[in-house]
Amino acid sequence: MKTNATMSVDWEILHKYNLDNFYDEMIESSGQVRPCYEHLTDRMSGLGFEEVVGRQHAADRAFISMGITFNVYRDGEGQEKIFPFDIIPRIIPVKEWENIEQGLKQRITALNLFLQDIYGPKKIIKDGIIPAEIIFSSVGYLKQCEGLKPAHHVWTHISGIDLIKHSDGINYVLEDNLRVPSGVSYVLGNRDIMKRTFPEIFERMDVRPVNDYPLRLLEMLEQLSPREKPTVVVLTPGIFNSAYFEHSFLAQQMGVELVEGRDLVVQENFVYMRTTQGLKRVDVIYRRVDDTSLDPDHFNQTSVLGVPGIFDVYRRGNVALANAPGTGVADDKVIYAFVPKMIKYYLGEDPILPNVPTYLCWDKKDREYVIENIGKMVVKAADQSGGYGMLIGTQATKKEQAAFKVKIRKFPRGYIAQPTMALSRVPTIIDKNIEGRHVDLRPYVLFGKDIYVMPGGLTRVALRQGSLVVNSSQGGGSKDTWVLR
Repeated sequence: MKTNATMSVDWEILHKYNLDNFYDEMIESSGQVRPCYEHLTDRMSGLGFEEVVGRQHAADRAFISMGITFNVYRDGEGQEKIFPFDIIPRIIPVKEWENIEQGLKQRITALNLFLQDIYGPKKIIKDGIIPAEIIFSSVGYLKQCEGLKPAHHVWTHISGIDLIKHSDGINYVLEDNLRVPSGVSYVLGNRDIMKRTFPEIFERMDVRPVNDYPLRLLEMLEQLSPREKPTVVVLTPGIFNSAYFEHSFLAQQMGVELVEGRDLVVQENFVYMRTTQGLKRVDVIYRRVDDTSLDPDHFNQTSVLGVPGIFDVYRRGNVALANAPGTGVADDKVIYAFVPKMIKYYLGEDPILPNVPTYLCWDKKDREYVIENIGKMVVKAADQSGGYGMLIGTQATKKEQAAFKVKIRKFPRGYIAQPTMALSRVPTIIDKNIEGRHVDLRPYVLFGKDIYVMPGGLTRVALRQGSLVVNSSQGGGSKDTWVLR
């Protein structure tokens, strides 16, 4: 259905809205507004489109005044940008969210057990569920983490799991982010802006809150220390990191210090923070520094972002790190393909949230299929993120496809491939029109003494027409995500 001029909506501009055969979060294929969106469309219809566009411009100005930014690096230079935001929210009905929440808890539980296992007894390898070569060849696997025993046996304290909804209406897991997942500050900023932009709608719609996330994050971090009043800090790589705004924002919201590696020192098997009053002991570190940058004594010897000796203090149990070092192996896109088997192996359950079908290029049969059908596939580098190291076959030139074929044959372990999925769309304000744009969803999960899933998460939007790449580094934006009670 290219267009639908008989849509059952009161908002005149939506009568010209194209569904284009994609699953639309707001409009059913029949042209009816989905029940969870009815009040929103009624209210926006009452305001009129010019007023809605005016409020979009007001929201843009608010983002600038609040300094909600991210850094993009190209050709060795950084550029600070305002994160694009669209005021038409994505709404998730109760039943759908309940399924997502249960699926995320199941997945994180299994991934945590996997990390505990591979750095310990390695039963999943011995039982032949995952080949040893797949795990040990991952750039995220750190031999130095063998035998680690994090507090409460939790490795994955903060996670961001990327979901997409296909044309079949099913939510699929696209990617796991277990090292230093970013974006939650934009969720909180989006909600603050939306409350200012449409206060009358929030009064009528029972949207679950997200503003308690920093408090829940702090409570979870404090649980990692046996001390009654532990000192918590956020460790940032510094102002040139793409997510520096988020690091400073979360530290401020939690009421804790934001520190760089040079602000910390190890003395007598403890970590201390340099202050104007002298050294102060640090008990818990929410690290936004990659695993191998944490300690030049044990990992990357050239790193100036970490703290020499901190890994020894961590192994002794005298400081807690969130997330635990070594979690990067679970971010590997080849390991991702085995998560359904992990869930069955560790929990004895079928996955609630399915993976996207995945071809592993290290397997000869899969590799030849990918190379023969590369024009229809999305090929991803196993150790890349942010939309980098990726080929979308349907949008790539023959030259680009040929280059990726060479890469795959040269280093098959380094690539996976997936069929091109028809990401769902949400109506989005583009200039002075409303057009469908593809979206994904990154919910955030906190794992302490129990598991908490933020209701909603970051809906990322591919703002370029026809694009399936939602990453901010690739020109994407975001929407507020409403989970109704």
